[in-house]
This record gives sequence, structure tokens and C-alpha cells, in this order.
Amino acid sequence: MNAPVSHCALRLDPAIRDDARRRLLSVKGHVEGILRMLETESVYCVDVLKQIKAVDGALNKVGELVLRCHLRNHVVTAHERGDEEVIVAELMEVLKYR
Repeated sequence: MNAPVSHCALRLDPAIRDDARRRLLSVKGHVEGILRMLETESVYCVDVLKQIKAVDGALNKVGELVLRCHLRNHVVTAHERGDEEVIVAELMEVLKYR
């Protein structure tokens, strides 16, 4: 039986890692801003929704960056390692949430 590949390292190019980190720090700031907005009764609901949408978009972009690296570094080489079925199962699981 093939060993799961979930133990493989996160192989991100330094530029992609920096981009993802920058985006996540921005998300952190947006979430903190949303929390502050929720404490202020005069804040308009649509403004909160816009900020939530911005966080959602930024998280999706980071997910795309990591997925692209996973495809490049793990999926493309699955046949060489002989773990195609494990990779397919992992991708099916990941795609449930995309």
C-alpha cells in the first residue's frame, strides 16, 4: 500500500511564500477591522459585507497559490512516486472545499 503524501513539505517558491504571507497579513488586518466594525452600531451592514467579501477573495487567492504549488510539486510527479491514487483522493477531498 502506498504511503499518504500528506507528510510532504510545503514547497513554495520564496516569492510565492512572500506573496501568500503578505495577503494573509492583509486578511488579518481586514478581520480585525471587521471585528471593530461589529462593535460600532453606526456601521452600515453593507460595509461589513464588503469587508467580508474582500477577506474571502484574499483567502481564495492564497488558496490558489498553494494549490498551484501542490499541483506543480506533488501532483505532476505522482506517477513517478507511484502514489497516483493517494493524490487523486487528496485532490477530491480538497476540491470539496473550493
